[in-house]
Amino acid sequence: MEPKAGVALLNGLRGRCPACGTGRLFRRFMKVADACESCGEPLHHHRADDFPAYLVIVVVGHIVVPLTLYVELAWAPSYWVHAAIWLPLVLILSLGLLQPVKGMVVALQWHAGMHGFAAAKRARRSAPLRSAPGIEQLGDGSRRQPGPETGLEQHAAGAR
Repeated sequence: MEPKAGVALLNGLRGRCPACGTGRLFRRFMKVADACESCGEPLHHHRADDFPAYLVIVVVGHIVVPLTLYVELAWAPSYWVHAAIWLPLVLILSLGLLQPVKGMVVALQWHAGMHGFAAAKRARRSAPLRSAPGIEQLGDGSRRQPGPETGLEQHAAGAR
């Protein structure tokens, strides 16, 4: 069963496999694993390229630029103080956000079936649903959760 987009993106943000959420997405800092160590989902199809870096630049810029302007207008420190504050902050934010953002981009590609993930998405959609406890798999492929009205429906279906 395919996880929802939000769950897959959250798994990517955490650096986990978008399919199962338990296996590691990265084998090194920015190197995506070829396949999930837990569920075996192939991940080598991704084409994240420079998109995660562009997103990190936008996010870090939207955080640092307003703070820099505020500090400049409120206290007007010298340039060396600006350099001492903002250069480490930009470096820490950029390096800290790069891997989670790349994980989200890979998870988005996986969920959307982009690039080589299209065949895997078709396979996920055509795979039979795994039944959870208490959910009945019907012959037509639909699922039914038992409840007080389920017995009546089954009785009515059997009478036809």
